[in-house]
Amino acid sequence: MPATGGTDLDVDRIARAARAIDPQFRDSPQFVDERLSAALGREVLVKVETLNPLHSFKGRGAEWFAETLDPGRRVVCASSGNFGQAMAFACRRRGIPVEVFVPADVNPVKADRMRALGAQVTVADGDANAAGEAARARAGGRPEVHFVVDGQEPAVAEGAGTIGVELLRSGPLDTVVVPVGDGALINGIAALVKAHAPGTRMIGVCAEGAPSMRNSWRAGRPVPTARADTIAEGIAIRSPVAASLERMRALVDDMVLVPDDALLAMMRLAADTLGVLLEPSGAAGLAAIAIHDLPGDRLATVLTGGDPRPELLAELLTGPRQRTTR
Repeated sequence: MPATGGTDLDVDRIARAARAIDPQFRDSPQFVDERLSAALGREVLVKVETLNPLHSFKGRGAEWFAETLDPGRRVVCASSGNFGQAMAFACRRRGIPVEVFVPADVNPVKADRMRALGAQVTVADGDANAAGEAARARAGGRPEVHFVVDGQEPAVAEGAGTIGVELLRSGPLDTVVVPVGDGALINGIAALVKAHAPGTRMIGVCAEGAPSMRNSWRAGRPVPTARADTIAEGIAIRSPVAASLERMRALVDDMVLVPDDALLAMMRLAADTLGVLLEPSGAAGLAAIAIHDLPGDRLATVLTGGDPRPELLAELLTGPRQRTTR
């Protein structure tokens, strides 16, 4: 099957990835919970991408991408946490050194996990954009160093697209609702779903305090923002990756925003009904379903990211209290 929607993502490669990536990341639980669906007012299929060694979907794309790497090279990337963990995991299995640049306010839980997976973690003097620039400078265009940008590499999105293969096994879906960070997740799933179920709508979710990807999708060009002011670090994007945005424009039907309060409420709902601990970005799809009039009677969403910051975990356990948004 050719590339989907005029993009550089290939459905046949997604199908091969679904057979090739580490089994620890494949066939994650997906089910309809009656209490959750009742709370949201419609049938919602949830796919739980937290029950793996990385607590997120990122291992799928990192595994498929790492298959293309020359063992003689080293990898440099930037990450707020989950992508860095995934690259460290995938490259360690193949003996490839990895250095991850992280923002100054990186979630300490995620930084510790990256180190535990063998990555060299370098803290940048600034936010996620500063981490990206520092990583690019470190790579310096040297042929022995592969500078990896989450959202840019087609293989990363195709690995994430294996989620779409599994979702479609559950039967017809009216709408699939996906958190949007750099876009690899929604682009990969949409490429697969649109090829096999073109009537299914794909809706992306961004945080109100980090609307760059939504604004850029609507404008048809990158629209950076001065800052990302949200508790959802996994989707706190200020500057879109142009290649990812181009794919989203071809594959995604709509983009919506959700406030931090809705993310916290859905973290609690997921804990109460599913027994699943989510970080804020992992609850974005549930938040969109809860507060927006999204089309369809049977919806699906991906719950991904299970490492909330310690202070948010305390808030989740004790209930709302006064906090300061980063």
